[in-house]
Order: sequence, then structure tokens, then C-alpha cells
Amino acid sequence: MNPTLLKIVITDWTFPDLSVEEKILNTNGLDLAARQCKTEADLISLCADADAVITQFARINANVIAAMQKARAIVRYGIGVDNVDLDAARSRGIPVCNVPDYCIDEVADQTLAFILATTRQVVSHTNHLRAGHWGLATPLPSMKALRDLTVGVVGFGRIGREVVKRLIPFKCQVRVFDPVVPGTEIEKLGARPVSFEDLLKEADVLTLHCPSTAQTRRLMNCETLTKLKPGAILINVGRGDLVDPEALTAALASGHLGAAALDVFDPEPIPSGHPLLSMSNVLLAPHISSCSVPAVKKLRESATNLAVAAVLGKPLGTVVNGVKR
Repeated sequence: MNPTLLKIVITDWTFPDLSVEEKILNTNGLDLAARQCKTEADLISLCADADAVITQFARINANVIAAMQKARAIVRYGIGVDNVDLDAARSRGIPVCNVPDYCIDEVADQTLAFILATTRQVVSHTNHLRAGHWGLATPLPSMKALRDLTVGVVGFGRIGREVVKRLIPFKCQVRVFDPVVPGTEIEKLGARPVSFEDLLKEADVLTLHCPSTAQTRRLMNCETLTKLKPGAILINVGRGDLVDPEALTAALASGHLGAAALDVFDPEPIPSGHPLLSMSNVLLAPHISSCSVPAVKKLRESATNLAVAAVLGKPLGTVVNGVKR
């Protein structure tokens, strides 16, 4: 490592290597320090003298941010930034950036895959047939057509809109709750804007596409899950902490919820032995909805280019914590 170069650090990653990042940084005459940080102490040690920090899942908390002596930006590999203390970064004048325009189609596709798999009992019948049985694996009422259902969508951002676009051709009724989007925008895509209370009452399938904030954490809890129709299906490809895991487990075990499909969980990974792992009416994926070769390439390039822009004093277009430089 050349001590005279501006330094970008990467706190953690799930890619096979960092060749994409290294190429961009080398082209711009910048140095890279990377470590798979497992503890707060690891993060503090790595980030203390960083000119910019790129992070994936590591917890960039107030203590880590307080140790940053000259960071010009914190960049998240992803859309959500709930692993970064935005207030602490704001108080230090450090912009926090995300990559909001990647994996939109991938996550929307995963949502539809989950909806179709749960309404058509795809996995149940695959397992049934592999076990040597023929015929229906589940009671007939569990076999549903989207034509007959109302799908509720929480959040009408980039991904929520793409989900709605995919749902409309399936002839289902689509209801959307998003308190910051004008109803006319929702209606343009053929859906109907409703209140959250009405969404819970009307939805046969409820799918979550909102960020994790103080207002949305544990959005689906004992009270709100009870307000869903008996037999309703819950889809979560957003953030794990949107759903109270104990309340979800109880609702599924009681039969009030007909099924759930989850790409995210709180905590991650799902603890070994958790009841959801053995429930036949639950589909699970290991936080992979965003994955495709083009999406991951765009994510890595975009995050690295944001860090480069920060240290070179160029404008940052995706600041999420209100810090301007």
C-alpha cells in the first residue's frame, strides 16, 4: 500500500474478489485497503484513516463513524442503508450514499416468483412428487389464480412500481399504500391507492417494498398481521426488520397466515433451528433477490465510482442523509 495515495476502504464483501473495484481505483490513482471485518474493533481500525468507506453488511455504527478522521463519504453496496448510522454520519458531516437504481428488475422478478410459487404451491408439489406421490399435495383451496386475488403492495418506489407493472397482466386487483406518492401516480399504472388499514383488510397477498426506517421497522407485527385476511400470504423481499419474526411465526403456526415467502430476515442469517425453517408453508431465500451478473457488476462499479467521486471532490448524486459538499 502506498501511504501517499488517497485510500478507499472496503469493510466487507460477498464477491469472489475485488478486481472490479481495484481496476477503477487504480485507474484513478487511488489506494485500496480491504478486510472482512467481523467486529467493531476491526471496523474502527480499518476506517480510522480512510478517505472513503465502502460497506456491504458491516454495522457502521456511531463508534465506527466517530473514529473516522478524514472520511469524505460512506458508500453502501446496495439500496438500503440501515446498517449505517445516518444521524452519526450527518453530525460528522459525512455523506452516506447508496446505489438506488440497481437490481430493480431482479427483485421485482423475485417478488413475482414468490407470489406465483405460494399461490400455485410450486414447492409443495415438487416435494410431493419427489417423495413418490401423485396428485394434489395441498388442499384444493390453497391452489389460487391471481385473477381472483387482491395483491397489496407496500411502497411505490422503483421496485414497487415494477412489481405493479408485472402484476397487472395477471388480472389481479392491485392495491398500493405509499404515504408520500400521489394517488394519481399509482392510478397511472392501473393500481388503486389505499390507506394502510384498508390494504391489510383487502389483501390476499401482501408484499413489502419499503425501506427500513423508524416508521417501518416491525411494520408487520402481532396487531397488523391479525388484521390480514385469514389465509393471506406475506411476501418480504425488502428488509428483514419490516417484520416481527416472533409474530410472523405465531401467525403462520396458528393458520391465520396461509403462507410466507421471505428473502430477508431479522437477524440474518436465520438462526439454526428457527421454526420458520421447518414450516411447509414458508418459502425462504438467503437474501439473493438482487442477484444477476449485470446487477452485481453495476452495483460494484457504481459504489466504487461514488467513493472515487467523493475523494476527488466531485458531486455525489445519491446522498441519503442530507449532507452536502
